Amino acid sequence: MATRRLVAVLGVVAVLLAGCVRARAHVEPGPLDPRWQPLTLPVPRGTPGRLVLRDVVACAGRWFVVGGVADPAGETRPAAWASADGLSWSSVPIASASFYGARHVLYAAACRQGRLGALGARNGGVHGNPRTGTWVQDPDGALREVVAPFELYGGPRAVSVSRLVAGSGGWLVVGSRADGAAVWTSPDGERFTLREGVPELAGDGRGRTVGLDAVAVPAGWLVVGAVLPPHATTASPLAWTSVDGRVWRRVGLPASDGRSQAQRVALVRGAVVAVGPVRDGFGVWRAASPDAAAWRRVGGFGAAGPGVSAVRGLVSAPGGGLLAVTGDGSGHGLWFSVDSGGSWRPMALPVVVPDGGDSAVAAAFGEDRLMLVADDGVRSRAWWASVPVADR
Repeated sequence: MATRRLVAVLGVVAVLLAGCVRARAHVEPGPLDPRWQPLTLPVPRGTPGRLVLRDVVACAGRWFVVGGVADPAGETRPAAWASADGLSWSSVPIASASFYGARHVLYAAACRQGRLGALGARNGGVHGNPRTGTWVQDPDGALREVVAPFELYGGPRAVSVSRLVAGSGGWLVVGSRADGAAVWTSPDGERFTLREGVPELAGDGRGRTVGLDAVAVPAGWLVVGAVLPPHATTASPLAWTSVDGRVWRRVGLPASDGRSQAQRVALVRGAVVAVGPVRDGFGVWRAASPDAAAWRRVGGFGAAGPGVSAVRGLVSAPGGGLLAVTGDGSGHGLWFSVDSGGSWRPMALPVVVPDGGDSAVAAAFGEDRLMLVADDGVRSRAWWASVPVADR
């Protein structure tokens, strides 16, 4: 009898252990391996140096990579590359128009109807602040610096110029000024108008705001960021919507731990998804209605790293996939979702990329492939892979 009881107990334990193994395998699957294939981007004509790759984007059957070239003495110049198939690349002619523009590194890109736009910056002046400007592609294919007054992006009220996005309504730059979140709008990528101190968008008695990313939506524009309430030490995530970039409506995102930001946003399967650092890793929010008037927390992924966690990129894939590029103060990581941000799986990077200094990782999807650029602070490289599918 005792023997039968022991066998029965061992049987129960075995079933429980098997269940734990299956649950653990479901919760912690191995990383996706997209089988990265290296790409070669040509060194643009001019002073020799190493490539500095910073962003990649695709639209209307065209691929673009932006960045710069750095010579051994530390001098930089802007650079961009284009491809019709994502495999064969050529340098884009560069037409700078200012002292600092000729030394820009292009750090953010967007494209509209196959036309490239970019943000560039180079530190300079008495205080060493970024000298920021925009670039737009001409009909002849050259990427041209748009001449603008210094205080449009700089000056005593400048804080940050974060991202450039494009949509049916034109182009939008998101960042922050002395009084909080701000945007710059343009119908054609040529002339940008600064919208600062705008009610609801800028800081007010509820706290100081910061604008971090944006996406074009059917009804206009959506910006994400955060607010730091008065006397608080931690920020809470925010989103704003606007039809025309002039008038903005603010909505708070759920933040149960009181310490989070919405740092990147993307449109996937008609839904708006935002991702940002939270106390224990990275949080994911999804707009609960098409007008983004209400949001809900739909999940999270990763764990808090040894340093300051940040989301470096968020891009949607064909078929409803979503890829997040993250940094945790130690290294960069990739995370892939097949259900609009509800669940995530790590994706293997082709190389180890530290998080900090001059390092960077960016990704973009085309119709049939994923493109990745990475700079580990010593060397910049590019790869492509087939669009991944998580085998859950």
